[in-house]
Amino acid sequence: MVEFRRIQMLFLILELQFSAAITGQDSSFTVRDGDEVTLSCENVTTDQDKCNSTTWLFSGSGSTATVALIKFGQIGEKAKAKSDRLSVTANCSLVIKKVTVEDAGRYFCRQFKSGQQQGQDSQVYLSVVTMTEHKDTDKVMLSCSVSTYDACRHTVKLLYQGNNVDKDNKDLKTSQSTCSAAVSFLTSHDIYTSNYKFLKCKVTDLISGKVQLCNFSPQLSCEKPGVAETTTEPETTTSTTQEDCSALSYIMLVMRVAELLLITVITVLLFRARGNQRPPDDNIDLNSVRSRTAKCSGPAASQEQNDEDDGAVNYENFGEPSTSVRLH
Repeated sequence: MVEFRRIQMLFLILELQFSAAITGQDSSFTVRDGDEVTLSCENVTTDQDKCNSTTWLFSGSGSTATVALIKFGQIGEKAKAKSDRLSVTANCSLVIKKVTVEDAGRYFCRQFKSGQQQGQDSQVYLSVVTMTEHKDTDKVMLSCSVSTYDACRHTVKLLYQGNNVDKDNKDLKTSQSTCSAAVSFLTSHDIYTSNYKFLKCKVTDLISGKVQLCNFSPQLSCEKPGVAETTTEPETTTSTTQEDCSALSYIMLVMRVAELLLITVITVLLFRARGNQRPPDDNIDLNSVRSRTAKCSGPAASQEQNDEDDGAVNYENFGEPSTSVRLH
């Protein structure tokens, strides 16, 4: 029982460490192109004068090179071209105005003291949603796509009046691919005549679980994560679908498999350790029983025990090794 409790504690510690390794100081944001976003710095230190100890680095999609956007609180030399879109807040968060597809990538907030880096970087992943329209005579094609840093971590679905765009709409042609979705229809369709009022793009971050509903209408932008699920689209506020949680389920499956393997290894080691120990001597238990019997039965039982003890001594004299063990 003691060993089992120790194993349980070990598993709990491992799971906490695994969760910390996944979450750590990383965060993610998904915004529509043209919007503004504020990337928070989770490792910011105190006693800074206008973020003079903070540096923001950027690595674009498919690139391993990093660019210093903000260096010790000031716009970096290589970021001068977009200096009008960059700024830092009082708590050293990075503000990006009029977000473009090129802004999608990984951002690092790094702290310095006396020229030396302090602690680990705070990482932020920024994904950008792009809505496009292509018109050809009497046909229109609308597409919604997400630009990310590396592998796609989103699902993209088109909704018409709160339902999947191809549900009960035979006159709509849809296409689906990784991190994008598209629909085409005639200009006589209600979608077009209503200025795309009822058509939305549902973008779900598989890691954070955040959901955004982006409007194709030029006058509207993406709704804030979580708000759309409880207000404007009640029919889509059910529990997260299996597809949306596939990545999280995979992570939990890996954790459980590792846990089972660890249980098996520790159990085998415990059994081997017990197998190397000498088994308890049966004579000890037998003598103990005899002793208790003697106390209850009186002189007759004591005499019988002495006779048997004499017999045990004779066996020992014949050369059999003694196996009796004294327990302290």
